[in-house]
Amino acid sequence: MSGDQAKQNLRIVPEAQQAPDEITAPAPEKDCPFCFGSGMEVVSGKGARRCRCRNEDRRSTLLAAARIPLRYEHCVLSSYKAKGHENSKWRAKREADMLYEDYPAIAAEGRGLLFMGPVGVGKTHLAVAILRGLIERYGIDGLFYQSGSLLKEIQDSYNPISQTSELKVLAPVFDAEVLVLDELGASKPTDWVRDTLLQIINTRYNDKRLTIFTTNYMDDRVAEKKETLEDRIGVRLRSRLYEMCKTVMIEGEDFRRSLDART
Repeated sequence: MSGDQAKQNLRIVPEAQQAPDEITAPAPEKDCPFCFGSGMEVVSGKGARRCRCRNEDRRSTLLAAARIPLRYEHCVLSSYKAKGHENSKWRAKREADMLYEDYPAIAAEGRGLLFMGPVGVGKTHLAVAILRGLIERYGIDGLFYQSGSLLKEIQDSYNPISQTSELKVLAPVFDAEVLVLDELGASKPTDWVRDTLLQIINTRYNDKRLTIFTTNYMDDRVAEKKETLEDRIGVRLRSRLYEMCKTVMIEGEDFRRSLDART
């Protein structure tokens, strides 16, 4: 197809339910990977539409819908702290930065990150910072859940008195462009817990939805009575995570201890 023909075939794709105030949205961002500062992004096989970077109101709505806990809503990549000798923390920060910067290409593969390490090394900080950054820069539909809270909501949906259903709880989890599932393995490893987590993760895997996990459980048994991540979530689910995510091990001091020392 010639360049002139391509121009003739390119058409404007209407935005769904475009509000009047969106027409006067801010100027496009010069570093936007979707419109490259033009204000219009091309939709493959359809045409062009107003770029998502022009809709600041939509970003605010997406951030509010992401369920980021109040305690972590301040987390950004630039505020992640590590001491000079804490090499694993610096490596984890680089992995987070790469996911943020290269998101469009990485999202096409659907391969996320699994932050693994003891408490207090900043796993949740990094996961939330990535999620927040992706929402603000790319306008993605993101969601945060602590794994125990998600499982509790699903269980509560079985109660006929509740005003929710299992599908109502799970649909946003299945569909989110980026999901942060915090504290994987924290819930008692019953068959129901493992089967439910496998259903969630398999669905996102099959749909190539990018997922970021955090866990306090390691792959290696550090002591005789210490459980591994595989002990907690099962062999099948741990195997699936190897395909879905790059494992990022974080070691270092518990930053909460330093906070206690200052009081």
